Amino acid sequence: MNDRHKQIPTEPIQLEPGLSTDELLRRMERISFQGRQIARAARVWEAALDQNAYVMMGLAGAMTAAGLRKVVSLLIEMRFIDCLVSTGANLFHDVYETLGTPHYMGSPDVDDEELFAHGLDRVYDTYADEREFEKIDRWLGEWANSKLEKRPYTTREFLYELGLEVERISDGKNTGILTTAAKYKLPVYCPAVADSSIGIGLASAADNFIFDLTGDVKETGQLVVGKETMVLYCGGGTPKNFIQQTEVTAKHLGGQPSGHKHAVQFITDAPHWGGLSGCTFEEAVSWGKIDPSGEKVTVFCDATIALPLVVSALLTRRAGRSRR
Repeated sequence: MNDRHKQIPTEPIQLEPGLSTDELLRRMERISFQGRQIARAARVWEAALDQNAYVMMGLAGAMTAAGLRKVVSLLIEMRFIDCLVSTGANLFHDVYETLGTPHYMGSPDVDDEELFAHGLDRVYDTYADEREFEKIDRWLGEWANSKLEKRPYTTREFLYELGLEVERISDGKNTGILTTAAKYKLPVYCPAVADSSIGIGLASAADNFIFDLTGDVKETGQLVVGKETMVLYCGGGTPKNFIQQTEVTAKHLGGQPSGHKHAVQFITDAPHWGGLSGCTFEEAVSWGKIDPSGEKVTVFCDATIALPLVVSALLTRRAGRSRR
């Protein structure tokens, strides 16, 4: 074997009482498998913040129902991210909780017919109240119908207004993703907004509400023109692809993008099935979406494990330092 392959030895991780998350991840950089990858993810994200890269986060799955709402709100407040692209479900569940209705701890080993009879919706081991969902559906449509202008809205515009309204109703007592984003004027996009209870609420109660989705595409393309960027994905799906394509859009808008410079994803899908959620960053290089010279880290891990650990470490590493 060439000696260049033996330059850095691994180090068995040493643990002791009181070890901080920051120090734990630093020690994990010298172990193997996904332990090393999650430690690398923290380092790449930290470097991107140090270089003031523009950080775009994709949030898929049911991360709000799973308990990550406050983590994402903190990322916005601390400016660890600069733009959020989410599924509609995550944002609807965010409104649901910010307005005061909790999700409940449940079990995957349960009679779902019985849950249906009691008006409970199940997300794996978590329950939500279907009756409260329906109330918010109706309220959301009625609010849009009575308070918003009769014109097409980008999802960013709509979600900003929704965040302000939820903040007003909750009286600031329960912060969420949309209320925090509205406060700090951080852009939030939802390209598949119809695929959620937000779409259901608007369809059932609003008077032909129209989204300007091509406006979303143009805006997000303009956001990355002339910037060094980082992408951060919890899962894949539409949020991931929507962010990935911003580099292609920027090119059509007259920019000269080289692909996203820093890239981190927390995923559980394997690449060999051919689905986007398991797509490697190396594959994205062929599309011009990821800079081949940038550092790319894929962590095969549930985001409810990976994201809190990495953010906890970043809070320590970035203490006392702010971003413009």
